[in-house]
Amino acid sequence: MIEIRFHGRGGQGAVKGSDILAIAAFYEGKKVQSFPFFGVERRGAPVTSFTRISDVEIRIHSYIYDPDILVILDPTLIQAVPLTQGLKPGGKIIINTTREPEYFSFPDTDNPHVYTVDCNTIALEYGLGSKQSPIVNTTILGAVAKATGLVKIDSIRKAIHDKIPVKCEQNEEAAQKAYDSLQGK
Repeated sequence: MIEIRFHGRGGQGAVKGSDILAIAAFYEGKKVQSFPFFGVERRGAPVTSFTRISDVEIRIHSYIYDPDILVILDPTLIQAVPLTQGLKPGGKIIINTTREPEYFSFPDTDNPHVYTVDCNTIALEYGLGSKQSPIVNTTILGAVAKATGLVKIDSIRKAIHDKIPVKCEQNEEAAQKAYDSLQGK
């Protein structure tokens, strides 16, 4: 079983992104769970969402405390919240940022693999959100597909097509561009 924890801010779409990833995995025959952490529900507040993907039935029904993968939609959260707490050794961290993966150091984790992609610029290029508040959830899913190999980009695109009612094609193209633009170490 692979456990993924999404970190973002209210309005970025972390919960919907977590759901779409689960749907993409479901399309590939996997067993899935996706659910948010309910806290302060307001735009800009830190938001956490969880996804589990497995080849067998998932019997655990708790938050994800020791993720295999972290998806960070807002890099300012890295300094504000202990995001890497519990990340498994060798875990993957996918960050929406303009910085190179080598810029990031996570001394409290054991040998993480860091990947970066500028989802804000890509989302704005495709008209997803505004300059003050780009919506990056579908965009970063392309990067998740490439960094992890958990799902195919075609499954991400299909899940976006089926679950995003507005600007569907733009969301699909943004995910594809993030897939093609991912940087990793």
